[in-house]
Amino acid sequence: MSQVVFSAQSRVKGGSSEARRLRRRGRIPAIIYGRKGDPLSIDLDARDFMNSVKGVSESTIVKVDVNGQVHEAFVKDTQRDIRDGSILHVDFYEVEGNTILRARVSIHIHGTPVGVREGGILETPLHDIEVECLPKDLPERIDVDIAELRVNQSIHVKDLALKEGVKLVSNPEQVVALVKFAKAEAAPAAEEAVVEAAAPAAAPGAAPAAADKKAEK
Repeated sequence: MSQVVFSAQSRVKGGSSEARRLRRRGRIPAIIYGRKGDPLSIDLDARDFMNSVKGVSESTIVKVDVNGQVHEAFVKDTQRDIRDGSILHVDFYEVEGNTILRARVSIHIHGTPVGVREGGILETPLHDIEVECLPKDLPERIDVDIAELRVNQSIHVKDLALKEGVKLVSNPEQVVALVKFAKAEAAPAAEEAVVEAAAPAAAPGAAPAAADKKAEK
C-alpha cells in the first residue's frame, strides 16, 4: 500500500466560528501535534480526506503536505457529527524518522480453525498489540493465520511474527486466539415436569395414599 498523502493549508484563525466557516466551504479544521514546538493548525479538503482516510488505522503513517512542507504523522483522532457522520475535526501526531516511537498495531485474523469444524468455539480476546520501533519499521497491521488451530490450542502474543527492528511491548503471554469446546448445557428442568405430569392427579379432598394405608391399619 502506497503512503497516503493529504494536502492541507495552514490557518491562523481559530475558534468555533472559524471552524464552522471552514466546514461550510467544504474544509475540515485540523491540528498537527509535534514532538517539538507548538501545534500546527491546518485545514483539509473534506472530500479528499474522506476518500483517502479509508483503510488508514492508528498505526498507519501518512504524509500531510502543508503548503509544500511535508509532515509524517499518525491520524490520532477524528471527531464526527453524530447526526450525519461527517468529520468535524482531525488530530494528527507527527513522527520523526530517526526517533523510536511506541504505537498500537491492529491484529487481523484470517482462516477457519480446524477446531471449529470439530465442534469447538473460537475466541479472539485481543485485537491489537503495542510495539516500539522506528517509523520506517512500523507495520500497518499484523496478519495471523488461525486455520491450523485445533481444539484446546491457542496463539499467544509471543507467537506473532514481528519483523526485524520491531520490539514487543505488550505482555507476551496474552492470548490472541484460542479454540475450546463449549460447556455442556444443564439438562432442562422440563424432564422433571414431564415425569410429574405422568402421575395421576389426586381427586379434590382425597387423602394421600400413604394416609389411607395408615388408616386401614
